Amino acid sequence: MKRAPEEFLTSRLLLRRPKGSDAKSILNRYASDPDVTRYLGWPRHESLKQTRNFIEYSNDQWDRWPAGPYLVLLRENNLLIGGTGFSFETLYRAETGYLFAKDAWGQGYATESLEAIITIARTLNIHRLYANCHIDHRNSWRVLEKCGFMREGILRKYSEFPNLQPGNPLDVFVYSLILSD
Repeated sequence: MKRAPEEFLTSRLLLRRPKGSDAKSILNRYASDPDVTRYLGWPRHESLKQTRNFIEYSNDQWDRWPAGPYLVLLRENNLLIGGTGFSFETLYRAETGYLFAKDAWGQGYATESLEAIITIARTLNIHRLYANCHIDHRNSWRVLEKCGFMREGILRKYSEFPNLQPGNPLDVFVYSLILSD
């Protein structure tokens, strides 16, 4: 199995595999922020234990698959600004997504990090890279469209958003990028 790099550089960003020592920064920068986590499929973190559980999950994904979650840091000062990465279903099909601390919104970091994920996906011979997003999360689906993802449709009552309406599956747009002929 071909493996993704644990670190990947773009012009402004460093994407890297999470480490145990990142837990406090992840919690403080974005995982506990109600605005940042509003449209996510996992509950907002209320404790360092939840964030450490994410890092354990991340390590499991990196051990089992060609890649897993990445943290996104600014190259100029190593400030943690968000996260992205892969969630594999098969070696040829993976889901992606991204989230960013509020002070990083509106600066093109989501687009730049998604372009990096697409580049990595191509090196891993992923055929289908996809993302689901809440139908009201316009900023997220605009990034997907800017990066060449096509909206395939709406999955009705498909995903739970525990920070928005716990226990009530909501509609999502499904987007995909086909990376092979």
